[in-house]
Amino acid sequence: MIKVDNLSFSFPQKELYKNISFTFEEGQHCAFIGTSGSGKSTLIDILMDPERYLFEGKLEIDPDCKIGYVSQFSQVDKNKEMTVFEYIGEEFIRIQDEITAIYAEMETTSDMDSLLEKVQLALDAFDSMGGDNFENTINKQLNLANLMKLKDLSISDVSGGEFKLIQVMKEMLNRPDFMIMDEPDVFLDFENLNALKKLINTHKGMLLVVTHNRYLLNHCFNKIIHLENTEIQEFDGRYIDYNFSLLQTKIELQEIAVAEAEEIKRYDHIIDNLREIATYNSEASRGRALKARVKFQERLEARRIKEPFVDIKQPNISFGIDKEMEDTIAVNVNNYSVAFDELLLDNVNFEIKSTDKVAIIGSNGTGKTTLLREIFNNNHASIEINSDVKVAYLSQLQGEVLNDSNTILEEFIDAGFQTYDEIRSYISNYGFEGEILNQKIESLSGGEKNMLQLAKVSASKANVLLLDEPTSHLDIYTQIALEKAIEDYKGAILMISHDFYSVVNGMDYVLIIDDKTIRKMSMEEFREMIYASHFDKGYLETEQKKKSVEMKIELALKDTNFELAKGLVDELEELIKLL
Repeated sequence: MIKVDNLSFSFPQKELYKNISFTFEEGQHCAFIGTSGSGKSTLIDILMDPERYLFEGKLEIDPDCKIGYVSQFSQVDKNKEMTVFEYIGEEFIRIQDEITAIYAEMETTSDMDSLLEKVQLALDAFDSMGGDNFENTINKQLNLANLMKLKDLSISDVSGGEFKLIQVMKEMLNRPDFMIMDEPDVFLDFENLNALKKLINTHKGMLLVVTHNRYLLNHCFNKIIHLENTEIQEFDGRYIDYNFSLLQTKIELQEIAVAEAEEIKRYDHIIDNLREIATYNSEASRGRALKARVKFQERLEARRIKEPFVDIKQPNISFGIDKEMEDTIAVNVNNYSVAFDELLLDNVNFEIKSTDKVAIIGSNGTGKTTLLREIFNNNHASIEINSDVKVAYLSQLQGEVLNDSNTILEEFIDAGFQTYDEIRSYISNYGFEGEILNQKIESLSGGEKNMLQLAKVSASKANVLLLDEPTSHLDIYTQIALEKAIEDYKGAILMISHDFYSVVNGMDYVLIIDDKTIRKMSMEEFREMIYASHFDKGYLETEQKKKSVEMKIELALKDTNFELAKGLVDELEELIKLL
């Protein structure tokens, strides 16, 4: 077991944790969630290397505990000259070669005792990793992730998404006692995301995964740790059950709040009457009665429960437009092709109308980002942009749009804002307030950087938005706010996304890459394709019913109809059991 007890930690400009406590136990697969910038990655750093940090509290980890780690920024070393199989089995092969070298040395040495001790240590290490069968184990993992075709490929030739899966396999096969993964799902296409789900679900050891991916959250974890506003909340169970528990608590708290507000209002009226009487009747008993009533009102106010996990504030994302276009073609792509070492896209033809909301989907490394970038740059002979179009671009490579050496304030001065007060007022809608505005962008989390990109896109008032993986690194609350902003937007959107929740909830149709070209696919076809590949029969229908009931509960709460809300909660619970 790993135990964190009353941990507190601050940076000079921000308090991250205040007396937080939680545990990890054998067999637990834990999802680590929380809004962007809440300190998830820092907490992981503390768990992995506590000596680097001056924190208060206790951290109990066995000194022999072997920790595996997959970074959110994993990148393939293009200089590594080895196959995928050799890369995954690198540690096994190293120990195997060491054992072979010791045996060879034994044939000529006079110091046999020291070599016997050395070889025994190496054999024990090899055995603890399951080394006797490592080739077969690697083959099983490659098959599980549907990556056997890459086995003999150079590691430097795999895509970013494939490399992330290979990193996960490599760490898992080293059999750590405790494995940590920081957003392993970012930029994975649908097939690779499904492969990651399988790898997580077949892993036997303790696992802590930072993720905002709703698909993984709903299908991979038996424990939730939620970090918010310097506090931690633990929940033993699935994410879908955690959300249900939060909803139940929200209804309970709102009902209490309404009842207390009515009680407070009644006592306000009594206190006003007592004060009026006290102005012309100064009897001591009247004064004591007034004080008693005031104290009771103060106690009622103090009893209000402030629960930081129940109703988390969403950012106010809004995409306005300076100039709406008539119903016309905004972007026309005609016979477009792109190639690097090999032909990626050929004979691509499509058009985007002025209010179309369209997702481009396809496997990693098929040319989607290159196409979007060339539409933004508008210097390709096969791409025609309407003269009334104003384009804004969000890049998955955040450094393309943001200057890391700028502070947030400087970034928005560069974007055309006139004063710091104007920036502060605007950027507060996106959750940036106080000292953070003077921080360098390079110090921000991936989610915070994507929020800044969304803020810049919104400020542009463009009528065509090009969004490359806009939900990457964003917490769930921001993803939902983004979906609403997309729904309300009056212009055209062309979005690359592997988050099928965002695609299903916000897009009119899909452009799918198929056999090096692009074809149009209706949302109905897309749903059938995704749900047939990733879910059991009937899942989509149940998910839609669940969403409908959740909306009814929200409306009931707005009307303070708590009896209806509680009745709907029972209906929701039955649907959740089916998921």
